[in-house]
Order: sequence, then structure tokens, then C-alpha cells
Amino acid sequence: NAWQTGTWDIINLTYEPAYILLTLALAMKLGLAPMHFWLPEVLQGSTLTTALIITTWQKLAPMSLIYMTLNNLSTTTLILLGLLSSIIGGWGGLNQTQTRMIMAFSSIAHLGWMITISSIMPNIMVLNLTIYLIMTIALFYSLILSKSKTIQDTTATWTLSPALTAMMMTLLLSLGGLPPLTGFMPKWLILEELVAQNLTPAATVMAMSALLSLFFYLRLTYTTTLTLSPNTTQTKLKWRFKPNHTTLLMGASSTISIFLLPMTPLMLL
Repeated sequence: NAWQTGTWDIINLTYEPAYILLTLALAMKLGLAPMHFWLPEVLQGSTLTTALIITTWQKLAPMSLIYMTLNNLSTTTLILLGLLSSIIGGWGGLNQTQTRMIMAFSSIAHLGWMITISSIMPNIMVLNLTIYLIMTIALFYSLILSKSKTIQDTTATWTLSPALTAMMMTLLLSLGGLPPLTGFMPKWLILEELVAQNLTPAATVMAMSALLSLFFYLRLTYTTTLTLSPNTTQTKLKWRFKPNHTTLLMGASSTISIFLLPMTPLMLL
């Protein structure tokens, strides 16, 4: 764009290849399909804390760039990227056994929802991003505290803390977008807006892809709360040492992730 127009301003791009490249670059940075291949692999190869940073903090810069340059980006391209991401995010997570891989595909699906609505109602995109960040922080903190790296590890969470087990269950259901939990709010608002804009086929595809995501969240919920780990220990609970991590952030984010739905009208002002 600087080459063609002589300006370094990215807010008002006038050269078409420049904003096509910008869209692709931001999609790759966010991990949107079909440029999503790096995200699950990188998350699987890193620690839970690093994975938490990659799925939350790293999304802020590209999302703010998308918000700033929305006037120049192609709405059709963004909706197609969003639809593809929500489908692949749901489909890819179905066969995973590692919690970090599941969270990576969950991230791809959630970002798909945000990108679909970004060019239609940016304020809903910002609301969705905020709720996604809070829910992801809460769930990752739960996984870090319970040291759950695989689905099999989650079956032993109840020995650490029954309260944490119940909290993880509600967090997973909230991430899946079930009412009356917070996670239902962005999905509801996005589907409502898509239908209002006569994008009913897109809304239908998004709703169906949410079912794919819901399946693997429910599988995690089932293993966490309804199954016992296959072991022969006689003790009911693990030794309780002083936790290495502070639980204040997890407690605050978990509460918001569960109880925020009645506040929807205030958030839309």
C-alpha cells in the first residue's frame, strides 16, 4: 500500500491487494481456518500457562487491527473465514484426547464466530472477544490447578477438589454456549443479528457447527464429573498442599463466565 499510494496509513487502505494481504495475515495470526494449522500444534507443544497466553493475550493485537480496518476488509471474505473456522474448530476437536488440542480447536471455533459478526456489528465482536477471554482464562486456570493435560487426567479432578470439578463442568457448558450461562449470550446475539441481516443460511451453518463444539465440551464434562479414574487407590482425596497458584483470578473469571447472561441488556448499551 505504501508502494502504491505513498502513505503508511493502514486505516484507509485503497490498494486492493494490500487489504487482501492484511486479511490473510490477520487470519493467520489469529489462527482462523484455513490458516489455522500452526495453532493446535504450537499449543500441544507448550505448557498450559503458555497455551493460556497464546489463546488469550495473543488475540488482542490482531483483533484490534481488524476492528480498526473493518471499513476496508471484505465482508464476504470475513464471513466465509468465520464459517470455515467455526466448522473446522468443531470438527477438528471431535477426535482429540489432549486438553490443549481441544482448547486450540475451541479457540478456532470461537474466533470464527467473532470474525463472522465483525463486519456487521463490531460491538458484538468486542463483547464476544471479552467473554471468550474470560471463559478461556477461567478454564485454563482450572486445568493448570488440576494439572489436567489429557482427557484421562480430568477423571481424577474430583480427588483434588470437588468444588473445582463442579466449576469446570459449568465452565465447559458455558464455553459450549448453553443457556442460562454466560457463553450463550454472544452466540444468541450473533445468530439474531445474522438473521436480521438476511444471512439465515450462514446463521444455520454457525448453529450446526456449535453442536460439533458442544459435543467435545460435553465429552470433557462427562469425564470430569461423571466418571472415575481407572485406579485402585483406597484414599478418596489427594494430599492437600498449599496451592502454588493464586485462585483469585480463576474465582473471579469463573463467576463472570457463569452468571453474566442476565446482564445482556446492559452490555448492549
